[in-house]
Amino acid sequence: MTVLSVNLNKVALLRNQRDLDLPNVVRIGKICLDAGAHGLTLHPRPDQRHALPRDVFELAELIRAESAHRPGLELNIEGNPLPEFLDLVCAVRPHQCTLVPDAPDARTSDQGWDVQREGETLRAIVDRLHALDIRVSVFMNPDIPQIEGVPGTGAERIEFYTGPYARAFGTADAEKVTGRYADAARRARALGIEVNAGHDLNLDNLGNFCRKVPGVLEVSIGHAITADALELGWRAAVRAYLGVLEQAAT
Repeated sequence: MTVLSVNLNKVALLRNQRDLDLPNVVRIGKICLDAGAHGLTLHPRPDQRHALPRDVFELAELIRAESAHRPGLELNIEGNPLPEFLDLVCAVRPHQCTLVPDAPDARTSDQGWDVQREGETLRAIVDRLHALDIRVSVFMNPDIPQIEGVPGTGAERIEFYTGPYARAFGTADAEKVTGRYADAARRARALGIEVNAGHDLNLDNLGNFCRKVPGVLEVSIGHAITADALELGWRAAVRAYLGVLEQAAT
């Protein structure tokens, strides 16, 4: 079954509107893990508008504590590999670091890497992270020529940017767009690259993606699950996403 990593950035964004530490990022993370989530994700950006460095350290400690009785939980830290971000990742040593080429002022991640142009730069970054036993995933469009360059970076995984899939879902273009992701996933796996996915996946479109795109190991979901949690509560929202993933695996 595809595993679920809950992105807590929007919890941190709401918290930052006041100086009350409400909602508490670690408390919500614990609720998600208790509800069955397989891991947690944060995407600290240079302007610190949501996830803060202390959140990263505190979630790492939470994952360590929870792993004592539930082995296999993971912390995924994603972001643009600028020097400050890489220093933070190297200090925390998460299980996985997802490298994302978003601009510092980007509202959200909106494109994958141009590996053909930036492969050498990525290789040096991946080597640095591997030296600390951190698994590396690179954020990618479903672009087969670009994916064919990923092995040269040394990264073990890609994370598909699924924004185009989400926009096409329910339209006349849905099958064609989904097919591009499926073809790209098959090519990645043939190259020995594992597949994650994330961006605008939700309760409506997640199951179809995991059924149609082969070998998706992990999905990272933040905005949609936060919106659902406002209606359902965090425990019920996490369980609803896990239910979709379980059904997609059958």
